[in-house]
Amino acid sequence: MKSGLLILLFINGYFSLIPEKEQDPQFWNVKAKEALVSALAVKPNIHLAKNLILFLGDGMGISTVTAARILKGQLAGGTGEESTLTMETFPYVALSKTYNVDQQMPDSAGTATAYLCGVKANYGTMGLSAAARRYKCSSTKGNEVKSVLHRAKAAGKSVGIVTTTRVQHASPGGNYAHTADREWYSDADLPEDAIQEGCKDIAYQLVHNTDINVILGGGRQYMFPKGTIDPEYPNKTGDRNDSTSLVDVWIKSRSNAEYVWNRNQLNAVDETKTDYLMGLFEPEDTMYELERNPDTDPSLTEMMEKAIKILRKNPKGFYLFVEDNGRIDHGHHSSEAKLSLYEAVEFDRAIARAAEITTERDTMTVVTADHSHVFTFGGRSQRGNPVFGLSSEMGADGKHFTTALYGNGPGHEINGTRQDVNFTTSTSTGYVQQSAVPLSSETHGSEDVAIFAKGPMAHLFHGVQEQNYVAHAMAYAACIEPYTDCQLEPAADHAVCSQQSVILALLCLLTSFMSLNYK
Repeated sequence: MKSGLLILLFINGYFSLIPEKEQDPQFWNVKAKEALVSALAVKPNIHLAKNLILFLGDGMGISTVTAARILKGQLAGGTGEESTLTMETFPYVALSKTYNVDQQMPDSAGTATAYLCGVKANYGTMGLSAAARRYKCSSTKGNEVKSVLHRAKAAGKSVGIVTTTRVQHASPGGNYAHTADREWYSDADLPEDAIQEGCKDIAYQLVHNTDINVILGGGRQYMFPKGTIDPEYPNKTGDRNDSTSLVDVWIKSRSNAEYVWNRNQLNAVDETKTDYLMGLFEPEDTMYELERNPDTDPSLTEMMEKAIKILRKNPKGFYLFVEDNGRIDHGHHSSEAKLSLYEAVEFDRAIARAAEITTERDTMTVVTADHSHVFTFGGRSQRGNPVFGLSSEMGADGKHFTTALYGNGPGHEINGTRQDVNFTTSTSTGYVQQSAVPLSSETHGSEDVAIFAKGPMAHLFHGVQEQNYVAHAMAYAACIEPYTDCQLEPAADHAVCSQQSVILALLCLLTSFMSLNYK
């Protein structure tokens, strides 16, 4: 039997791809036994986490994870359903309840406060407890809460932020800012009463609140004064009213610091001689992966790799926040699933690369989302159906529909009529998926999101948890505030032949034997 052979079947009027090997019960029995032996070999790593990496897929609900998994497999030439994302190989999985204190459907600022600072918060506020009120600067003082990044820096670790949005956006901003409104990006965005009451914009806080070693993403315009011409877009200028270049302030107050704004400059940075790096690659958010110019703009994976190579020089370890935010989230808001899912595949590529340049022995890696979207992936479709393709069933109105749809958003009926769609249209970049309810922007979802974890103390992630638990579990694993008394011992500096490694070796032998037996 040829294990890679695909059979084309005509089922219910549609063609379906069925791998021939999957028709044999032995295939599924072997696959399950392999998973069982692997599960039996999992042993909790109860050592201290020297390094912490939090990957945040903004808007990456479980339906997005599933669709991205299939897209990854299809891009590699498979039917897709059998594919595996890197994050899905992590041994520990939990669910996170994402609601804000005041809202059932959360936003990225309130959720960032939860998973970064360990305290649930109100919609639209960042780095503040729920005692604060959105838009009210006066409610900020005394209600500030500190992030794990901030506490890791206080413990002597190097810290960094990598994002595909502006670095002042809600998710990265939760690492360092305390603001009553997530949209106070620069001082030009502050209302008069907030200025009078002494509140500072998010860009100002990026430079002054926490000493961050690596800052990579978008957001140039909020860092430079009005009239400062952007180096890439001559028709765009800085946004600040205070006549201050925050980049200059940041550079001058740090040693071995560099600022870059394009991919070539980023690649030229010598990690061995650089302790601080700020890279701002667009005036606002970075480009979608599908639209990114590889000659000028780095990918998420490239930014992440550069960050780790700088941060890991610190013998006390590091904390790194890596976010593919908007580009998953924003794509969903515009109901362009293709943009979102290609972002999710790139996000998973960054996770895979991080695994290659760190060690699970001393690095806790957590992958999660802040919230979901009203993105659905279903309808009647045969095996191997393209992720952006059509259902094999017609709607009751006699028209085709895609398997990727939205509960609400801009892709509603046109002139009171649902549009028929063909495969060429639905798979093209720029296609807006249909939705049930007309809105100018699709909304977040309210359901739980997944948490994937590996490394020291990763077994703490289990069951269904409140979202703020993420920050506490990570802080405990690294023995930083408020868990400095955690009494965890560091992992050995040299490789040892453990019981687990022996089991894994036996697993490899067993798997090989069963594969030979199957053939």
